[in-house]
Amino acid sequence: MKIVPASTRASASLRSRLAAACLAPLLVATISTHAQTNPKSSTPTKKAIMSLHATGAFEVKIDPQPPDEKGGGAAIGRMFLDKQFHGDLEATSKGTMLAAGTGAKNSSGGYVALEIVTGSLKGRTGTFVLQHSATMNRGVPQLSITVVPDSATGQLTGLAGKMNITIADGKHSYDFEYTLPETP
Repeated sequence: MKIVPASTRASASLRSRLAAACLAPLLVATISTHAQTNPKSSTPTKKAIMSLHATGAFEVKIDPQPPDEKGGGAAIGRMFLDKQFHGDLEATSKGTMLAAGTGAKNSSGGYVALEIVTGSLKGRTGTFVLQHSATMNRGVPQLSITVVPDSATGQLTGLAGKMNITIADGKHSYDFEYTLPETP
């Protein structure tokens, strides 16, 4: 039986509360996003690009990890993400998040995360990577979730876009504005 010092248990509990306190308000924030294309590009394109919109619900499990002194110690919380998307995006994702902040009401903090999404987007299958960047400045949240350029595979190759997340009544939903070549 491994005995964990009380200070380590307290740090883990603090990190869990910090993650929950920082994440909830940050995820509630939505940022208006619109996929951007440049129709006046001088480079001819081989495939027509479609501007699309996807919505649905998702569940997320957050698994706090022990502090790593090489990665900032207890000041930087590290969590694994496990998501299940429903609706226009039927997929799973796995990812890693780093978060910092006090977790107190109306405080400041931030998180970054990368997650790989695997599944089907309106019937087209493949994978893509989402990059999260969020800050909380004295209780005011700002969130940006973007498809990492050239990260998509399979029938989703060429995918670009931004995702918004909303939490209402304890339920998570996404709103995804994206572009995709017309034919895979």
